[in-house]
Amino acid sequence: MLRLLAIALLALLLQIPISMIGGLIGERQERRDTAVSEVTGKWGQTQRVVGPVLVVPYLHHWEDPAAKVTRSELRQVVVLPKTLHGSGKLATETRTRGIFSIPVYSGDVELEGSFVRPDLSTLGIDPTQVGWSRARLALGIADPRAIQNAAAVVWNGAPVAFLPGTDDLPAMQTGIHAPVDASGPAELPFSIALSLQGSVGFYLAPFGETTVVALEGNSPNPSFQGAWLPRERQISPERFSASWEIPFLGRNFPQVWRTGETPDSAITASQFGVEIVAPVDHYRMAERSVKYAGLFILLTFATVWLIELLARVQVHPIQYLLLGFALCLFYLLELSLAEHIGFPIAYALASIAVICMIAAYSRAILRSRALALGVGAGVAALYGYLYVVLMNEDSALLIGSIGLFVATGCVMYVTRNVDWYAMGSGGRPRQGEVGPTA
Repeated sequence: MLRLLAIALLALLLQIPISMIGGLIGERQERRDTAVSEVTGKWGQTQRVVGPVLVVPYLHHWEDPAAKVTRSELRQVVVLPKTLHGSGKLATETRTRGIFSIPVYSGDVELEGSFVRPDLSTLGIDPTQVGWSRARLALGIADPRAIQNAAAVVWNGAPVAFLPGTDDLPAMQTGIHAPVDASGPAELPFSIALSLQGSVGFYLAPFGETTVVALEGNSPNPSFQGAWLPRERQISPERFSASWEIPFLGRNFPQVWRTGETPDSAITASQFGVEIVAPVDHYRMAERSVKYAGLFILLTFATVWLIELLARVQVHPIQYLLLGFALCLFYLLELSLAEHIGFPIAYALASIAVICMIAAYSRAILRSRALALGVGAGVAALYGYLYVVLMNEDSALLIGSIGLFVATGCVMYVTRNVDWYAMGSGGRPRQGEVGPTA
C-alpha cells in the first residue's frame, strides 16, 4: 500500500510539468493570434458586406405645444431591395509571419437587384415630404480599407461612383455610399462589382425580399457559418461552391424602417457566409491532448506496477519518476514540432520518440526484453488511442468510455489470481491461488 501511495504521489507530482506545458500552449497560441492580427490588420479582416440599402431623407413636421409653433426636422428612412442576387469568388492564399501561416483571400463580389418605392404613409410619413431625388445607396463593409477597385454602382442604367463612408448609418458604421436619384421609375435596378481582400471569413446579410447568393473558392476547408446554411454545396480538395436562397420571412427585421428604429442586433444575427479555416489547429489539438496526460501517466505507472507484481521485479520510485518525465516530454515535442511540420506528422514523431525511450529504459530497469516490449506496446497503444480520440472530437466521450472500460477489464483479468491477502501480510504475491474468504 505504501508503494501504491508513493506511485500515486508521483503521478500527482508530475501534474506540475504538465500544467506548465499547458501554460506554454496558451502562450504560443497567443503569439499565433498576435501574428494573425498583424497580418489581417494590413491585408484585410473578416469581411461582412451588409446591403445595399436605399437611404431616403424626408421632412418631419410636428407641433410644439410649449412654443405653439410647428417645427420641422430632416429624418431618414431605410428601404431594402426587392430582390438581391449576390455572387462571389474567393481566391485563398497563405501569408506567413515568422513560423505562423495565416490564410487570407482576395474576393470578387457582385451584387445586383432592384428597389421598389414603398408606401411610406404606413410609417406615418407624408409622401409629399420625401426627397426621393436626394437618396443615397449605402453599402456596409466591415473593413473598407481592403477595397481594391474604384467601385461604382450602375444605378438605373447609369454608373455612379461610390464615396467613402455611410454617414454613420446604424448597423453599417463603415462602408461606402453613392448619391442616387430614386424619383424615376417605380422599379430601380442596380448592380455593384467589388474587389476586396479579407481573411478568416466572408459574410452577407439577407436584405432582399428574396436573397439568392452563390459563393465559390479554392479553399479545401470551408466552414459554412451564420444564420443559414447553404441549400446546396460541393466541396473537393481543390475548390468549393455553395448557394443560398433566403426569403425575407425568415429574418427578424422589416423591409422599411426609420433610422431611429434600426434593428442592429437582428441584422447582425441574420448574417451568413463561409470561413476559411486551417484543416487542423495544432494548438487546439495539443491543448486537448494535454487533458489526457494524467490518465496516460496513471495507466503507464499501473502497467509497470503490474509487471512488478506479477514478474516479481522491483522498480525504484526514481525510475517511475523518470518514466513520467518521458511521458511529459511527449507533449512538449508534439507542440514544438507541430509549429513547423503540422500536427499529424508531429504527433507521430513525438510518440515514436517517447515510445522508443520508454521501451529502452524499461529494458534496463526490468532486465527483460519481453517485459520492455510489453511496456512499449502498452504506451504505443495509449498514443494510438489518444490520436483516435483527438481526430474524432464528436465521439470522444464514447471512445474514452470504451477505452477506460477495456483498460479496467484488462487490469482485472491480469490480477484475477493475485493473492492480495498475502501481499497485505507482507508475503510475496503468488499466482494461481485465491486469498481466504472473509
